[in-house]
Amino acid sequence: MSDLPPPTVFAPPDLGGAAVAPATEPGPLSGKLVVDQVSKYFGSVVAVSDVSFAIDAGVTALLGPNGAGKSTLFRMLCGLTPPSRGKVAVLGADPRHDREVRGRISLVPQQDALFDHLSAQEFVVLAARSSGVVDASAAAMSAIELVELGDVGAKPVGQFSKGMRQRVKVAAALVNDPEVLILDEPLTGLDPVQRRHMIALFHRLGDDGRCVVVSSHVLEEVARIGSRVLVIAQGRLIARGDYRDLRELMDDRAHRIRVGASDPRRLAAALVERGLATGVTVAADHVMIDAHDADAFGRRVAPLAVELGIRLTEVQPLDDDLESVFRYLVEGRS
Repeated sequence: MSDLPPPTVFAPPDLGGAAVAPATEPGPLSGKLVVDQVSKYFGSVVAVSDVSFAIDAGVTALLGPNGAGKSTLFRMLCGLTPPSRGKVAVLGADPRHDREVRGRISLVPQQDALFDHLSAQEFVVLAARSSGVVDASAAAMSAIELVELGDVGAKPVGQFSKGMRQRVKVAAALVNDPEVLILDEPLTGLDPVQRRHMIALFHRLGDDGRCVVVSSHVLEEVARIGSRVLVIAQGRLIARGDYRDLRELMDDRAHRIRVGASDPRRLAAALVERGLATGVTVAADHVMIDAHDADAFGRRVAPLAVELGIRLTEVQPLDDDLESVFRYLVEGRS
């Protein structure tokens, strides 16, 4: 595959001088994880295209919509699939050819591959034995306690909720005390409390010197996972840097908000007059708002409606989903 000419791909987007750092890091790369000009092709399909970055200890979030190339990139980091071009190094070695390094990496895959007839303890013990852990039972119990499943007893995994199954997968990945932990959408199915506890666990692991990489397609999750963010779309790394910088970049664009109101026309006029909207489209029972500062709009629209004696029936952001974020980053500012 590496002898084939690379398929045609789009050039990286122009971020227009945004605060987020360029997608390509300047100078030689160094870190616990190094991805250097890596591409992965499946026939004529470009899964990952010319991606470069370096990651050290701590928690890093990989943000991207479904199909962006996150899972393929993770498989290359774990040595499970070779890059078509470029180099991957984990802890200074190629994970495909260094067995000792592979033993220091753990992956929590997005796919659910549990044995439903086993208990959580039995499944994690099996994972420990597969990793060559000396005291598999003790290691399994410790990992299960870390993910707060110590009270489930002998209940088979097949009876677990989706969130509980996710935690079993994380426990199985932790059982060999990895130096590099890679988690592909690990928060899927967790309730808000479980999600908060799991993110706190990621940070404890990162603070202990481990390299923790967590992927997500949910923008709000990334704000809690960690400040260091890599943004991937269409197989390309399109931005990297601090989450706050990414949000600042996104706040440069106009946000589309639907506001249901008992008097849409009068509300629209007041929003424009107060400088809360840069554009309005009035319908029979709602007004479509373009606002550059969505947070300020959210804080001020309800008091304004009360002042005007207008009843609000909904305030719904329409473009703060991840797909719109990536369209903006890839296509540039309109």
